[in-house]
Amino acid sequence: MKGRKLLMIPGPVEFTPEVLRAMGEPTTSHVAPNFIETFGECLEMTRDVFLAPSAQPFIVAGTGTLAMDLAVCNITEPGDKALVVSSGYFGGRMGDILCRYGAEVDHLTAEIGDVAGAEQLKDKLDEKDYDIVTFTYVDTSTGVLTDVETLAPIAKKAGCLTVVDGVCGTAGAECRTEEWDIDVHLTGSQKAIGVPPGLAILTVSEDAMDKFENRETPVANYYADFGNWLPIMEAYENRGGAYFGTPAVNLINALHASYSQILDEGMEARFERHERLAKAFRAGAEGMGLKMLPKSEELASPTLTALYYPEGVDASLTGDINEEGAIVAGGLHPDIKEEYFRVGHMGDCNESDVLSTLGAIERALAKNGYTCAAGAGVAAAQRVLSEE
Repeated sequence: MKGRKLLMIPGPVEFTPEVLRAMGEPTTSHVAPNFIETFGECLEMTRDVFLAPSAQPFIVAGTGTLAMDLAVCNITEPGDKALVVSSGYFGGRMGDILCRYGAEVDHLTAEIGDVAGAEQLKDKLDEKDYDIVTFTYVDTSTGVLTDVETLAPIAKKAGCLTVVDGVCGTAGAECRTEEWDIDVHLTGSQKAIGVPPGLAILTVSEDAMDKFENRETPVANYYADFGNWLPIMEAYENRGGAYFGTPAVNLINALHASYSQILDEGMEARFERHERLAKAFRAGAEGMGLKMLPKSEELASPTLTALYYPEGVDASLTGDINEEGAIVAGGLHPDIKEEYFRVGHMGDCNESDVLSTLGAIERALAKNGYTCAAGAGVAAAQRVLSEE
């Protein structure tokens, strides 16, 4: 409707009408036959979306941080050695969670805008025998994309379990869970998955489940214990109701609607669309003279872009962009929080959203005394979008 502003933050994202309608359906019993079927199909579709055909899926009411907790607490015991490959704020959070469960944690942290490479990872793995290596696929604080395709198999070959935080990447940035040797792949519902906040979603490999099943100490988190949730997931997938904690019925209805749309589009087409829109948005930003936070195009995420404020412009710009019709996010990384802003372009985002947002940014910049050739950003993006 007129006057509505585009939500272009790195999550929650805009949701399709079909997802919102499913969310608003009358709430049914969590053991009603129709819901049992919906939940069972969601678990099966999780494997398809994550490209993890052999994995055990989990869908639990909670946020992306709960998904991180679920991923870590079940495969970590006191004294385990963990390496966190970090590209921003959320690598630090993963380290905190691992420490909470008694792991001895080391960090492999790149400078802001960069990420550790294969040789750096190999050197760390040569120094110590790690049990777990974690990666943030797209760090929401920096917009940096980690080369999980290269790094996860290196860690796996060294005998480690691999954990990928896909909260800001899953279903937008290409990720082939099983093919890339990812043992635990986690995300939240509110980003490229395209469902309102409230679901923690993950897939767990046979190796990770073996580690859980053969642990010597109890899981130190009651709610997140796979021992409580695995019978529930198995029951619903086998089309039988079960109870540990009440499922988020309406959110799972919405997830079914979104998964159906994702798989109708096809994972290859979806990855390609996100890459194309991201390339167009970054071309538009460059056309206006803005510098992105990632050090190179190869390190830039297809799901969000982090941009430095130009000289003479401060964090009040985000409020002006909002007034011009697009809601964007300020900086998150504590070291440079006031120096940059973030724009999400994931989920159901389309070409018009990208162009409208670039226009809003240009008008807001002009309000702040920063000028560029009129329409330069939109024109640069259009050139990308017009390519065959």
